[in-house]
Amino acid sequence: MKRSKNKWHIFRRTLAGALLALAAVSQLAACGSGGEKAVSGDAKDQKIVRIGTNGAFYPYSFKNTENGDKLEGYEIEIWEKLAEKLDFKIEYQLTDFASLFGALESKKIDTIVNSIALSEERKAKYLFTDPYVYSGAQLVVKEENTTVNSLEDLKGKKIGLVAGNKIMLNYIKEADPEGKIEVVTYETGEGAFRDVLLGRLDATFSTKAAALAQIKKTGQPIRLAGSQFVVIPAGSPFLINDENKAFVEEVNAALKELRDDGTIKLIAEKWYGEDISKPAE
Repeated sequence: MKRSKNKWHIFRRTLAGALLALAAVSQLAACGSGGEKAVSGDAKDQKIVRIGTNGAFYPYSFKNTENGDKLEGYEIEIWEKLAEKLDFKIEYQLTDFASLFGALESKKIDTIVNSIALSEERKAKYLFTDPYVYSGAQLVVKEENTTVNSLEDLKGKKIGLVAGNKIMLNYIKEADPEGKIEVVTYETGEGAFRDVLLGRLDATFSTKAAALAQIKKTGQPIRLAGSQFVVIPAGSPFLINDENKAFVEEVNAALKELRDDGTIKLIAEKWYGEDISKPAE
């Protein structure tokens, strides 16, 4: 009986040793040459989209100082909805507006969220998402200023412009080839609105949507001067390559779903009081 028990104990120790050896071999096989565990074929890293913005263009994209400088705004909410739908993670990179396209060209960011107008020049160079902003350039003046209603009225006067906004600068150059309008550049649109109120500027160039949102937010005594310039749609630009083409197709499909179910309309009305995500009827 004792010999039988001893044989059983020897068998159990041998089996345990064999199982430990097998586990060690399996662990080695699961490690690469650098000692890291191999990822299984059906595991997938979440895509990261690096978004550049100046974070100072209310209400498109801005830092909410009352909420720990959290980025908020119309475009921010749209891209967060896209991230939920398409299962990617967003990394925001803040820089001044004039540097955004340089960051895109150098591949420091993947796209820009800053009400980027789809000009013909840009469409020839970049791959854009479908537009989700339709708003034209708009002169904004102090409420009591009744003498400025056009660029012609600004000759000999000062206008504020966000640095790097070539489209609005081109409007000024076309209307004033002799350079009689003095252009003062700002890092943010809010800085220009402030100086209009203080009388340091005679007008500023904005988008109609941004101006309406500013008036709604602050109740400042400013007004829209004259007619809205040509409405140019805005979206998000990417560098042209096969990977981005495939991703932009996914984004456009998701944008359509968000339009169809009314999500984008609700976001637009929250920030502007009207739906700026489609052309005016």
